[in-house]
Amino acid sequence: MFVLFVWGWLAGSLGPEEVVDVARNQATADTRTYFPEGSEAEIVDFVQALSDRGILTPTSKAALVALDNRRIELPEPLHAVLVQVAEALMQGLAVSVIPQSARLTTQQAADFLGVSSPTLVRLLERGEIPMSKPGRHRYVQLQDLVAYQEAMQSRRREILDAMAREAAEAGLYEATDGLPPAMR
Repeated sequence: MFVLFVWGWLAGSLGPEEVVDVARNQATADTRTYFPEGSEAEIVDFVQALSDRGILTPTSKAALVALDNRRIELPEPLHAVLVQVAEALMQGLAVSVIPQSARLTTQQAADFLGVSSPTLVRLLERGEIPMSKPGRHRYVQLQDLVAYQEAMQSRRREILDAMAREAAEAGLYEATDGLPPAMR
């Protein structure tokens, strides 16, 4: 699994150190994480097995085509990632792909989550996000950050759904039907 980061900066206008700083400060804006789906490998194996037996199999429409016309067909999720990368590059944005197993510093992890370093350290110390501390520095696995981020998004959705249900049960949505009351 890799994580795709898209940053806005003009090509050639920043030095390598500045690109890293921009990356740390803006990584959360357009960050998308793509995990390989387990079923996709099974589908590819199934299609290959059918093809090996001479049974007509569907072909993917998305493909990479080399200059010598070699064609590599792509699964739809990979095609969507490559389209996103191409669109970002056409807009002059920088793109980085890092492995899921990447180990981040607390500042990088805080930037990824869009929180301050002290907030991240509190989360780490409370055990809400796993960390390693081989010396005096803390490190966080990217996959642990992604899991925490997904859990928080799920929790927020559940809370908002509960609030909407309670508002509906209390008749709050009916109270706003119609025109607003006349003002003086």
